Amino acid sequence: MRPQGSYASNVIPHPTLADVRGAAGRIAAVARATPVRHSDFLSEAARASVWLKLECAQETGSFKVRGAANMMLQLSDPEREAGVVAVSSGNHGRAVAHVARLLDVRATICISSRVPALKVEAIERLGATVIVAGPDQDDADAAARRLVREECLTFVHPFDDPRVIAGQGTIGLEILEQVPDLREVVVPLSGGGLAGGIALAVKQGDPSARVVGVSQDRGPAMVRTIAAGHLVDVVEEDTLADALAGGLGPENHHSVHLCSTLLDATCLVSEDEIAGAMTLLHREEGLRVEGGGAVGAAALLSGRLSLEGPTVVVLSGGNVDQDALESVASR
Repeated sequence: MRPQGSYASNVIPHPTLADVRGAAGRIAAVARATPVRHSDFLSEAARASVWLKLECAQETGSFKVRGAANMMLQLSDPEREAGVVAVSSGNHGRAVAHVARLLDVRATICISSRVPALKVEAIERLGATVIVAGPDQDDADAAARRLVREECLTFVHPFDDPRVIAGQGTIGLEILEQVPDLREVVVPLSGGGLAGGIALAVKQGDPSARVVGVSQDRGPAMVRTIAAGHLVDVVEEDTLADALAGGLGPENHHSVHLCSTLLDATCLVSEDEIAGAMTLLHREEGLRVEGGGAVGAAALLSGRLSLEGPTVVVLSGGNVDQDALESVASR
């Protein structure tokens, strides 16, 4: 019997700390535990001890492999046989393609024409089929939904799935062990899977610790949704933080709930501030960090955040090439 395609994640309850801990064991062979590094130059700028969580050194170059692995390792045999589909601004697609290759599962990645060529090529090298659906993430989402219906594929959501959120939350578990006197975590914020998952783990481990989500100021869907108290559509714009671009979709069951209830604050940064952070992270730390991964550092360097003590800044991705970094540095 041919399996039915699967899209909705609302049939699954919100993730719990037990789910995050289960994910940590499940994904250990696929996603590495990443180090933290003390940053002297950010500590001086922020007047507090600042540590960098190096998800830019993660397998596939971003944190996304954690959530993709946790979700896909729980697929049933019929789901694996039929294949998976994902919507991505680049990093999630690469993660899904990577895990799919390890599991010998057919993967299709739907993207917009805004996704950088570097990320598209990386997905294709991993053997996934790439569909450029239109100029925006909404077009890519519509294409994926169609494939779920027509080809019975299982949708690997980029952020609004409890299994994906639990996978991303494993970063929070690692941070608590690596920086035991932690007072604050600064996390890139887009769809909310990363920020919600980390906040879930950190708040359970240390309720007094603050978690702050940072986004770009061009179409920050989650920030506006939290402020409004309901889902808000945004106009997608070109941004250095391409990994954070796009809306939350026509419905949301998990990530908005977690972010609105667990994040202590949100913050927006400009394109120039993102460019400056990328440049300084490369020059001072020798790290290649993409725009979406550098927004937390941008918030500190711009003085938009006042830290309360030892802080971890999550550098969520490093999928940017040298030419792009040099172009950013010349702005």
